[in-house]
Amino acid sequence: MKILIIGLGYAGNRYRRAFEHIATSTGLPLSLAYVGRRQKETELPYFDSVDRALQVFEPDIVVVSVNDHSHAPVLKQLAGYRGFVLCEKPLVTPGDELDELLGALDQVGGFALDLVERYSDATQQLRDWVERHDWQLIRASFHWGKDRINDYRPTCGVTSEVIHALDLVGWICPRAGQLQLEGVLGVRSDFSISGAEVLDTVQLTASLGEAPVTGYASFVNIVRQRTVDFSFVDRDARLIHARLVFDTPRWDHDQLRIWTRGANGSEELLHEFATAPDEPGLDTLHKLSRLCRQVVRAVALKEPPRQPFAGLDTAVALQRLLNELDTHAQTPAPARYVHGETRVLLAEDSDLESLG
Repeated sequence: MKILIIGLGYAGNRYRRAFEHIATSTGLPLSLAYVGRRQKETELPYFDSVDRALQVFEPDIVVVSVNDHSHAPVLKQLAGYRGFVLCEKPLVTPGDELDELLGALDQVGGFALDLVERYSDATQQLRDWVERHDWQLIRASFHWGKDRINDYRPTCGVTSEVIHALDLVGWICPRAGQLQLEGVLGVRSDFSISGAEVLDTVQLTASLGEAPVTGYASFVNIVRQRTVDFSFVDRDARLIHARLVFDTPRWDHDQLRIWTRGANGSEELLHEFATAPDEPGLDTLHKLSRLCRQVVRAVALKEPPRQPFAGLDTAVALQRLLNELDTHAQTPAPARYVHGETRVLLAEDSDLESLG
């Protein structure tokens, strides 16, 4: 089976490592190639254009892992492609035209947006608990941030980060309805090479059915901090609380805690789980490799995924939400991070934990 990676930068190399590990560990014959602006120091076959790669390599799977602003142009070049498309999040940037994009992808055989936190054991366990016990969501909140100050990679801003938390709330509580944005405050800055007024932080209110949702997301959090909190009511009108913590203290190290309180305020622990995967060769890739493995098996073996992929409908719904967030964010004057004559950038070969 042939896999074409469009964009072999940081994200593209993550996919390469994941697919190479799948080939080694499963014995499935996977052949990789890539498209890039320039040829890299790798033995993978190289193509300088998407059209030529599709014609010559004839891939079964295309991975779109270019920078945010290049997603839309690349996806449009896939017009007529009938294989499976795996796309790095977000789908596009707030300024891109969605209807034209959907027309270009109307013949693909499958599509998945890389919403990698869906593939955490902690996420899956909470989703199962909510479904099994028929809990009703009362409230949700999140804090989702990381430090991308002076990152060498272009970005469309915090919409590329907040998408994870927005998706998780609806994914864990699918019966609650569609997330509706109510209000947004934000901050813009020159934290990125992408511009002097890139939206780097948002604080939002929203609703999911009758449940209010509050959230904070930032690309200028000086530490990685990813938590999502829920309060539910069960069939007996008990309040149930749950907290998810992601990528702490290391990438892919996730935790789940579910509890309630007695009349005297004492805490009753219902469930606790922590995962610290350490499979060799999969540093920072454990969740991504699960998604990639399910894509490979769906294409090669026609095997239904263990959980539905985040398809085009999901990707577009989330993108419309991100567009609304970017458009309506009320922001003060932009913050300035660059005060010297030149910007100091992280090196492309920085450690994985820093760049993730």
